Amino acid sequence: MNLNKANKTFIPQVNLEDRKWWVVDASDLILGRMATRVADVLRGKDKPTYTPFMDMGDFIVIINAEKIKLTGLKEEQKIYYRHSGWMGGIKETSYAKMKETYPERIIMKAVKGMLPKNKLNDKILKKLKVYKGNEHNHEAQKPEKLEI
Repeated sequence: MNLNKANKTFIPQVNLEDRKWWVVDASDLILGRMATRVADVLRGKDKPTYTPFMDMGDFIVIINAEKIKLTGLKEEQKIYYRHSGWMGGIKETSYAKMKETYPERIIMKAVKGMLPKNKLNDKILKKLKVYKGNEHNHEAQKPEKLEI
């Protein structure tokens, strides 16, 4: 009797045809709640074949990024930081300034912070497409609406 065959671990095969395209309308959605749901779909945690060390997720297109909402006093108090790497090179940008210039980056930074900090991070983040306004150029993929 060979016990090794009975105890094999099932590892799913990644099939690119199985990936779906979803579209999310960010109008009047709370940033953090939307970002957690988007991060789960990007990783594939909503699928029964989820494997932590593989990229099993779907593609997501987010439209109307400039209409995202925050709760409490975060709209006045939230500040985004970046650093040039040089001494004294820290830069800060308020949420209001970021929203009027680069609303797509707000969502990208929120989702990126909810993904694992490993080699899959960049690969998973490439499947997220964020657009200001109501139009996107992914109609050929026939995205379905994702309810959040």
